[in-house]
Amino acid sequence: MLVNITSRAWALPILSSLHSGVAGRQAPLLAATGASRTAFAQSMDHLIEMGLIERNPGYGHPLRPEFRLTRMGGAAAAIANRIHTVSTEEDRHLLRRSWTLPVLVSLHTPSHFSDIKRNLQTITDRALSQSLKSMEARNWVCRSVDGAARPPRSIYCAVNTGGRISQVTAPEINFIWKPRPFINAPGPGA
Repeated sequence: MLVNITSRAWALPILSSLHSGVAGRQAPLLAATGASRTAFAQSMDHLIEMGLIERNPGYGHPLRPEFRLTRMGGAAAAIANRIHTVSTEEDRHLLRRSWTLPVLVSLHTPSHFSDIKRNLQTITDRALSQSLKSMEARNWVCRSVDGAARPPRSIYCAVNTGGRISQVTAPEINFIWKPRPFINAPGPGA
């Protein structure tokens, strides 16, 4: 679900704003998040589709609807708000990228590239590599080499702001790992 939420750039800021008490109408949410109208509308539609927010049925005008968090949305909004409180305004651009938050959650303990990929099964090698490089450039991730391994392997660890974000989100997120079936398995009677 985390990967799905973060697939829209403004989903986390919208959830955080609703959690912190910003009125659930378009104008106040646009002002609070700084999103463009188009990106905001896409993120709102995405959050409604996921069942995290809903139209407030008791609120009037159809051209100016009001939105509220669902029960599941309340839990997601609380996490989004914790992320918002430990990050700065200049950090938010990196947080709006699709894979930044899922990779940081995966780095709650130092991990190898393959371990991160196993936790985030839908991420491509290229997307993971780019995400790690952008966070390393921002000093959110530290890369070191495990010289004891043969061949030597990189170990990634969340640090500074990345570490704080990882610490506030990791206890709330569970990765469900399903082993991939062995493709060359012998058939029945073999």
